[in-house]
Amino acid sequence: MSRHVDPVSPFETFPLVRPPRSVHDKIAHQLGKAIVSGQLQPGEALVGEERYSAEQGVSRTAYREAIRMLSAKGLVFSRTKSGTRVSERRRWSMLDLDVIAWMFETGPSPDFLRGIFELRMAVEPSAAELAAQRRTSQDIAAMGHALEEMRRHGLMTPQGRGADQAFHHLIMEATRNEPLMSLSSSIAAVVAWTTRFAREERGESRNPMPDHDGVFDAIVAGDGDKAHAAMLALIRNASADAGML
Repeated sequence: MSRHVDPVSPFETFPLVRPPRSVHDKIAHQLGKAIVSGQLQPGEALVGEERYSAEQGVSRTAYREAIRMLSAKGLVFSRTKSGTRVSERRRWSMLDLDVIAWMFETGPSPDFLRGIFELRMAVEPSAAELAAQRRTSQDIAAMGHALEEMRRHGLMTPQGRGADQAFHHLIMEATRNEPLMSLSSSIAAVVAWTTRFAREERGESRNPMPDHDGVFDAIVAGDGDKAHAAMLALIRNASADAGML
């Protein structure tokens, strides 16, 4: 089957980094990175809003809004008498897109990387199997276009990584399983971040296209077992690229 199609490109849907757009975004970004990097430890108190406002020259309202954002991500908690403190790691929303970004921006730990690949191995092979059983011609066309763009641009470029993200997102969407589909943005984000880490930080240059083509061909053929096995092999190779095997 030809992979040539020209749908509206989905590749701008998943920006790798969401630039802070407001003052409270910038504050949350700064504090979030300090928390996930360990600069601020679990249980440690954050600076109070009055002091932070005076020292940083920002409004108390902006600081409060940033704290609300971090609280919603599970990174901090507030108590009337003890102020705002850093939460235990087990309470963090690890699949929140900002938290993922901050983890990689500050240097992901081996344990975090290992956990990411274990998550992918638990989720994506089964998603590929379901996608092979439930995909439509439109799904196949969009996946094929993503692979064409990935092949054309390569994984050293934002465009190529965007196409890679889109391919994995489209597989999750093709499952028609709402709980799985709710993970698609987070899966797409970790695919892009781990790929960028392997290529730019570790200098990995392995050609990933045969792995992706294997998954695509199995989905096109409607072979769920083959799609499951091909996706598992793809993730294992990606894990090795990131130094996890």
